[in-house]
Amino acid sequence: MNKAERTRQFIIEASAPIINRKGMAGTSLTDIMHATKLAKGGIYGNFESKEEICIASFSYLRSQLVNKLETAVSQGKTAKEKLYNVLEIYRNDKNMIDGCPILNFGAEADDTNPAIKELIKNAIQSAQKRFFNIIAFGITNKEVSPDINPEDFSIKVFAMIEGSILCRKVLESNHQMEIILNSIQNEFEKYVV
Repeated sequence: MNKAERTRQFIIEASAPIINRKGMAGTSLTDIMHATKLAKGGIYGNFESKEEICIASFSYLRSQLVNKLETAVSQGKTAKEKLYNVLEIYRNDKNMIDGCPILNFGAEADDTNPAIKELIKNAIQSAQKRFFNIIAFGITNKEVSPDINPEDFSIKVFAMIEGSILCRKVLESNHQMEIILNSIQNEFEKYVV
């Protein structure tokens, strides 16, 4: 990685948590300058616009989350272990205190930013597919009853988790998250053979 690439990456890593917390509209160039200790020219020498920084920041945050979730899946041997490992990331990941980037960026970009909206759409589909694949893996290995509908379950689980992340952020409490994660586990247990 050359110096320009390192500087660009540094700006992304410094900006991403701020944009995730304050939002794309709520994050000013001054916020980014303060976080990076770079002048305006240093920022715009590496990015054409704040929107480009936001897109790169979302991609960075998403890749960080995907890596954690995929590692959690790969560490499980059974479908149950894979699912429960993923749920533990949502339960305990300190980086989610400011909310999930899919939710945070998605709520703001749905009507205002088609480029980021498309990234969010892909992220949602990918997240749902992760849950779908875990359930399909369990059915294939005869660990999970074929009576479960993997598509319905994956959509429901994703939506419930994202909703509980919002509740955790706004209410500053893990109570709703615990109820949702326990509910997901209880439903899943009904299909374990």
